[in-house]
Amino acid sequence: MTDRPATRRRTVRIGLTGPIGCGKSTVAAHLAVRGVVVVDADRLARDVTEPGEPALAAIEARFGATLILGDGRLDRAALARVVFADPAALADLEAIVHPAVRPRILAALEAAGASSAPAVILEAIRLVEGGYTDLLDEVWVVDCSEDARFERLLGRGSDPDDARHRIDAQADLVARSRAAATRVISTDGSLDAALEAVDRALDDALALERPG
Repeated sequence: MTDRPATRRRTVRIGLTGPIGCGKSTVAAHLAVRGVVVVDADRLARDVTEPGEPALAAIEARFGATLILGDGRLDRAALARVVFADPAALADLEAIVHPAVRPRILAALEAAGASSAPAVILEAIRLVEGGYTDLLDEVWVVDCSEDARFERLLGRGSDPDDARHRIDAQADLVARSRAAATRVISTDGSLDAALEAVDRALDDALALERPG
């Protein structure tokens, strides 16, 4: 009697989101060490705004040539100061970048599934707004107090006004993310405690039976 080949488990798709300053990138890096494929939407957004990309030309047309550096690259810090102080400008930027990023995200998720990875993480600040939740098995929100976010942004070199603008600009996003969350991981305590919670969450997610 021949043994039946083991059935390969489907790659679990997990969305990772949460407000600025709470440690999404730290969580994603930890998961990568555990063999999880990480799809970083912010990195892909940078890719689609490199010189020669249509999105960069659209950004220049909307926000002006003063945001283009001498080497043809986008002055991201200057653009951030503009859009985080103006909700309409932020919406215009998202309308330019998101359609360019989405095909790359979908391709990366498919590639992760084909690679037999145990799980793939889509790290995205606009996970819910981008319409990705229907593609995912779980949504994890990395969360912390507003005071912690403010202090961490100051620690990264942001001035107080810019830090406050960034936090205020994400208020609606935070509420929607929490409403969609499968799991919430707090980073208000120690780093070790947060990463232990991440490990438990991943173990639980991988243990669940999911339809192929």
